[in-house]
Amino acid sequence: MPTGALPCYLRPVSTGETTATSDEGNARRVIAVLTVVVIAAVSVVLSVVPRHTLAAGRGPDGLATVNAVLNGTAALGLICGYVAIRRKRVALHRACMLTSFVVSSVFLVTYLVHHARVGSVRYGGHGVLRAAYLSLLVPHVVLAAAVVPLALVTLRRGWIRDIVRHRRIARWALPLWLYVSVSGVLLYFMLYY
Repeated sequence: MPTGALPCYLRPVSTGETTATSDEGNARRVIAVLTVVVIAAVSVVLSVVPRHTLAAGRGPDGLATVNAVLNGTAALGLICGYVAIRRKRVALHRACMLTSFVVSSVFLVTYLVHHARVGSVRYGGHGVLRAAYLSLLVPHVVLAAAVVPLALVTLRRGWIRDIVRHRRIARWALPLWLYVSVSGVLLYFMLYY
């Protein structure tokens, strides 16, 4: 298939074409819209559904456990993708990163469904444990919002094989995305166990 027949988000970046500039602009707009939609959806669900405190002895909702598993799976995919690219196994790297993206996308859907059903669960710990929980939670929330556009831009640049710019942003996106995924699992265990 000729490059011109591909959708704009799949075409390789070419420095000499005006279409590359318009494709980049279109991609930025799509990424901006997706970022706003994701952050708005999470904000609405978390602010509309009432919070509740976990009853003593009550375990997590099934979707909370699914979310933790999805976060852990995304983290493993990110680590495997990083190791693959360090070993110059580009196809494996792409597969791992796309898998992490898909798993994280499924996580987002189940996260929204979970919180629409049960609301936010308050942490029941006190003192040092509460401080530790909050010190993990606050950066998790802030970085989760930042990871949305970073991951989308990084994946797009890798997809169109704009390797120089892909590497430049991946150096930031990978550790932040990994922190969000791993801290999500840790927060799950702190909250429910």
